[in-house]
Amino acid sequence: MKVALGLGLMEYPFETAAGFWRWVDLCEQAGADSLWQTDRIVSRAPILECMTMLAALAGRTRRLKFGMNVVSLAFRDPVLVAKQCATIDLLSEGRLLPAFGIGSPAAPEWQAMGLDTATRGRVTDEALEIITRLWRGESLDFTGRHFTLKGASIAPLPAQADLPVWIGGGSTAAIRRTARFGTGWQAGGETPAEAAAVIAAIRAEAAAEGRAIDEDHYGAGFGFHFGSPDDPPAQRAMAAYAARTGRDPARGIVAGDAAAILQRIAEYVEAGVTKFVLRPVGRGDEEPLAQTRLLLEQVLPLVAARWPKAAIATADA
Repeated sequence: MKVALGLGLMEYPFETAAGFWRWVDLCEQAGADSLWQTDRIVSRAPILECMTMLAALAGRTRRLKFGMNVVSLAFRDPVLVAKQCATIDLLSEGRLLPAFGIGSPAAPEWQAMGLDTATRGRVTDEALEIITRLWRGESLDFTGRHFTLKGASIAPLPAQADLPVWIGGGSTAAIRRTARFGTGWQAGGETPAEAAAVIAAIRAEAAAEGRAIDEDHYGAGFGFHFGSPDDPPAQRAMAAYAARTGRDPARGIVAGDAAAILQRIAEYVEAGVTKFVLRPVGRGDEEPLAQTRLLLEQVLPLVAARWPKAAIATADA
């Protein structure tokens, strides 16, 4: 199994841009697989715009892969998204991992931008068809319920001839979307047991479509905190998770030592997940950096030892 550990951000926790770049440089130098940014356009909390952030990473890094976790296509123009991804992939020499979804119905963008949640699945499916066809170099005439194009094309094309398409979501529609368009699947808030059921359903649906998704292209993520669940940073993160999702924060955040984090990873690996987006808990320039350093110094070697065939340095996605 090619188990790979990436790092991710939702809210921007840093006090300064210098703190953010110290974190990026640590991930690049200490063996993280990839970096991921959650997609939010409208928010009161500080959250980086994901496409802009990935473009910046393309210029700062030389080894890391990076992706968006995940872009809500109902909020964006698909031709522009295709062009942005192609540009970032070209300038990073093939290190982009695009990931797409329909967006949470509770997201603030729907009301703020006057968008209809009822159509988000159909909009996403049309957008995925447009994006993947443009990446193949087609001059595209397209007439759908939500998009109409005539002679649309982009150049230059992505550096990766077969640019990967990771799909997020665990609904029946998301399973079908992954089977139809995806080269990988990224869990949202699914537990290991829930992820196992989704993966089994995707495999069956993909087989019915005459497709197969690589067994190493299933991902999951969670927050982590080295320390006690009673530590103030962990308490703040757990309260925010519960308020945002209405779920038990233990589903999405592991607070403890390296063994506790490794155990959660192992539970997901048993479910069929091999790619991970782990989010450090903490605020300011120092806490996220310290948490990430502990992960890379203590957990990464344990992963390499437990799964000795792990390709930690590359996502192979």
